[in-house]
Amino acid sequence: MFALVDCNNFYASCERMFNPSLNGKPVVVLSNNDGCVIARSNEAKALGVGMAVPAFQIQHLVERNQIVVFSANFPLYGDMSQRVMSILSGYSPEQEIYSIDECFLNLDGIQEDFTDYGLRMRSHVLKWTGIPVSVGIAPTKTLAKVANHIAKKFHDRTGGSYVIDSELRRIKALKWLKVEDVWGIGRRQAIKLKAIGVQTAYEFSLLDKEWVRRHMTINGVKLLEELNGQKAHDMELKEKRQSIAITRTFEKEYTKQEELSERITTFAVTAAEKLRRQKSFCRSLIVFISTNRFGDACEQYSNSLHVKLPFPTSSSIELSKAATSALNRIFKNDFRYKRAGVILMDFINETELQPSLFFNSDPRHKSLMQTIDKLNNKFGNPVLKLAAQEFRTWKMKQEHLSPRYTTNINEVIRVKLL
Repeated sequence: MFALVDCNNFYASCERMFNPSLNGKPVVVLSNNDGCVIARSNEAKALGVGMAVPAFQIQHLVERNQIVVFSANFPLYGDMSQRVMSILSGYSPEQEIYSIDECFLNLDGIQEDFTDYGLRMRSHVLKWTGIPVSVGIAPTKTLAKVANHIAKKFHDRTGGSYVIDSELRRIKALKWLKVEDVWGIGRRQAIKLKAIGVQTAYEFSLLDKEWVRRHMTINGVKLLEELNGQKAHDMELKEKRQSIAITRTFEKEYTKQEELSERITTFAVTAAEKLRRQKSFCRSLIVFISTNRFGDACEQYSNSLHVKLPFPTSSSIELSKAATSALNRIFKNDFRYKRAGVILMDFINETELQPSLFFNSDPRHKSLMQTIDKLNNKFGNPVLKLAAQEFRTWKMKQEHLSPRYTTNINEVIRVKLL
């Protein structure tokens, strides 16, 4: 049996955890630069706030209904996620962290009643972190997703934990679930399925396997088998990333090459830090720049360059030098740039490095990078930077940012005794 544990309205729940006065009020969390909606409380959903809607389009709803708006506080959300996942790891020897707010647990060998086991998980997480979760348990990962939908949708009846442990429950659940809400069925596939009369997950589960193979490939077949109770997806072990991308939409448009060069350098440095964290080396990278395709300017420009490095490296110095060199080759004057990014690719493990006879990373950089990482991790907000990075900290537009309660000692909650 598999359990899918999902945090309810995670980002909004994190904000409510440290500000209980928000309970019962509509809450919305915005993306980087306060661009669009990425999380909503149930109250905000009921008012018609959609997911991924630009912030300016819901301004009338915010004012009319006194919706509380927050800028994304990813340091807080990431730390709370680690706490939740750490607690859940104690309920199974096998845990697959699927996203920041959900994970799968392998419950094979658990002898307890599964509904009670799910309720115990939920109570434990709520008591220790204040984050509400829903638990779905079933023989396959896809059915566990379905069970989780039910646990969340009918919380008053399920208590937040639902188990699909019989054929009757499986069929009843699939008849209730719309085909577009099935994990793994995209919007275009849902349209295609509805065109042939498939409206529910149950109707999809009755389709001929060969038809599914022809129109939805092998992934569709696995989905079909999973919905019918046949395990096609096992637990996936955590693997190292195969690419690291640092991209940003700027708070303003840039016209000067030196401004973009600083941003590209910073992106390369940030990506290099993540690369060292997973003990890998990079052998190539991509740099891209783009104007604002939603702006009023008539002439648009975007370009990218894939650079193959002369040797594998994780040095911030070497990677930023390669990235800025690529920028110099694709930059054009007289354009207003709104977006840029650096993507590191083609990784190898540190232990697999085979030095070249002629070209190798500067051996002095290894101890230098270790020292920089140690100091920056200790003191937070990078205290050591490359000279090509500006000393001032570039900030995204975050007009509604809450304190970093759990990751910054200067922003912890203060208790006043009366």
